[in-house]
Amino acid sequence: MKINKYVVALIISGFLGIMACTPDDDNVELVPERDRTEQQVVDNDSLLGYFETHYYNSSLFEVPGNYSLDDIVITELPKDDNGNYLALPDPDNNTLLMDDVEEHTTVYQETDYKYYILRLNQGGGEASPYFVDDVRINYKGNLMDEDVFDSTVNPTTFDLINLIRGWQLVLPQFNESTGFINNPDGTVQFENYGFGVMFLPSGLGYYSAPPIGVPSYSNMIFKFELYQTEINDHEADNVPSYLEDLDQDLDIFNDDTDGDDIPNFLDLDDDGDGIFTAFEDIDGDGDPTNDIGANGIPKYLDPEETESTEDDN
Repeated sequence: MKINKYVVALIISGFLGIMACTPDDDNVELVPERDRTEQQVVDNDSLLGYFETHYYNSSLFEVPGNYSLDDIVITELPKDDNGNYLALPDPDNNTLLMDDVEEHTTVYQETDYKYYILRLNQGGGEASPYFVDDVRINYKGNLMDEDVFDSTVNPTTFDLINLIRGWQLVLPQFNESTGFINNPDGTVQFENYGFGVMFLPSGLGYYSAPPIGVPSYSNMIFKFELYQTEINDHEADNVPSYLEDLDQDLDIFNDDTDGDDIPNFLDLDDDGDGIFTAFEDIDGDGDPTNDIGANGIPKYLDPEETESTEDDN
C-alpha cells in the first residue's frame, strides 16, 4: 500500500507545481530565480552576522536533562544609544553562538553550502536516522527576526524524504532517545533524546518557493527534539530505502537501474527482469542485497539474473 501513497503524492506534487507556475494568470509575477552560488554567499554572511550578535543560555545545558524547546533562549546582544553592540552579558552563563555552533559543508544543486548546528545533546539511543527514514520529533521553526512560522505541540512523525534538504542533513547527525516512559496522564516522556538547533541557508530550505508567510530566500532556524527513528522501505521490497541510493549522493530519485522512470525506492522490480525484487532474495534471509549473482552484483540489480523464489511464497 505504501507505493500507491508515494506515487500518488509525486503525481499530485507535479501537477500542483505545473499549476503554480502557469503564466496565464495576469496576477502572477514571475521572478527569475537567483543564482544559488551568489545567494549562498549572502545567506552565509547573514548567518555569521547573526552568530556574532546573538547568544544563548549555555550554562543551563551543562547539566544533563530532558530539556524542551522553550528552554533554548537565543537573545540579541544589547546595544548602546548609538546602536552599537555591547559586550556579552553574564558570560558565566551565556555564550555567543559564534563560539559554540558547528560548521558543516555539503554540495546541493551543484552549489557548495555551509550550514550550522548547535548541539545541545547528542541523544543516547543507538539509532540515527538515514536521510529517507521516518523521525518522531518536536520542533519550532523561526526566521532570523525571531518570527516563528512553524512548530509542533506534540511528538509528530515525518518522513524525511518529504522535508527540506537541511533536515535530511542535520537529523542523521543525532541519535534517538534511550527510551520513553508512559505517564499516568497518558502522555509520553522520552529520555535522553537528540536535542539542538539547526541554522540553515535558504538554499537548504525553501529557497525561492517557501510556504505562505515565509519570504523567499529566507534563512531558517529550527530547534528540535529527536525522539525516535524508523528505517523506511517505501515500496516494501525488503531493501531499505537508504540502500536504494546506489550512488550515495543523498538523492534517491535519480537511482533508476532499469531506466523505466520509476526510481528504485518506488520500483517493485528494480532491474526490470520481470522478477519482483522481494523474490530475488534467494537465500530467504529477508535481504535481497546480499544475494550476489555471477556478475558480482546483487541479483535484484542484474537483469541477467532471473532466479526467483516466487513459487516458494
